[in-house]
Amino acid sequence: MHRFVPKSVKGFTLIELMIVIAIIGILAAVALPRYQDYTVRAKVSELILAAGAAKLAVTESVQTHGVMPATANLVLETQASQYVKSVVYTLGTGDGTTSVGVITVTGQLDPRLLDKTLTLTGTYTTATGQIAWVCAAPTGDAGIEAKYLPASCQ
Repeated sequence: MHRFVPKSVKGFTLIELMIVIAIIGILAAVALPRYQDYTVRAKVSELILAAGAAKLAVTESVQTHGVMPATANLVLETQASQYVKSVVYTLGTGDGTTSVGVITVTGQLDPRLLDKTLTLTGTYTTATGQIAWVCAAPTGDAGIEAKYLPASCQ
């Protein structure tokens, strides 16, 4: 008498495959927006880096001359890159004991950065000889969204 021995079953059932696909879909739905935000934050770091070169040029000029420079175009012309449209320095007004300079960086290429700006505002105090820099993005449509800014700019 022959006994029927079932063959060992190998592989996955359709239900198991559907569950795995559903789990992957849920993970992708959560991870994709975070990844996109991460890539924009990396692009914003390039804007910060471009502003850093201008910040250094302004700081060196202040240390040399004792006042905020009227222009800082020597370094700013070379800072355009894939995501940096422009870096512009303007001399602001002070109150007699301080002078203010503003570095404005404008983004490009990415739709979330296109023509959006980020500013570094330097306030030079003549009594101490120190410059205090504040990073920020203008409010409204002109500025980069706060969620893309590094912690130093929020």
